[in-house]
Amino acid sequence: MKNLSVPVTLVVLLTLSCHVQATASACEADRYQDFNFWLGHWEITTPDGQFAGVNLIEKQYDGCVITEQYANASGPYGTSINIYDKTTGKWYQTWADKSGLRLPLEGGLVDGVMVMGGKTLGQTGEVIHKISWTPEENGSVIQHWQVRKADETQWQTLFKGIYTKKTD
Repeated sequence: MKNLSVPVTLVVLLTLSCHVQATASACEADRYQDFNFWLGHWEITTPDGQFAGVNLIEKQYDGCVITEQYANASGPYGTSINIYDKTTGKWYQTWADKSGLRLPLEGGLVDGVMVMGGKTLGQTGEVIHKISWTPEENGSVIQHWQVRKADETQWQTLFKGIYTKKTD
């Protein structure tokens, strides 16, 4: 019986080791890093230099989830959860804020720019949203949020912000 316990113990240890390695590396593949350029503590200004807010973007849950905490001059305003889904090959964001808006988005990298889109139902019908995050050579990120009605083709800018890393 003693001779059997050593191989059984080795099999159990090997299985546990493989599970720990698989769990530890679950979100380390390249596609999970696509949105890393947005990580950090940011000050946001509009293109004309006006203060728009601050944003803390962090990786959570063993690097599998990116969380966002946005605040403007009046305090905390909204949050998002972002995740890459390997089964669909897409990035997803769910934004929620103190106005009651819940905005589900999906998309991915397009020529180095993260682009996500989604729909909401407004008082005048369906609204289509498109948000892009463009990393700049100087380390800043430009976020451009555009909207249009479902029956229109012309996009309107809802928000454009320049993210600059905070120096605390």
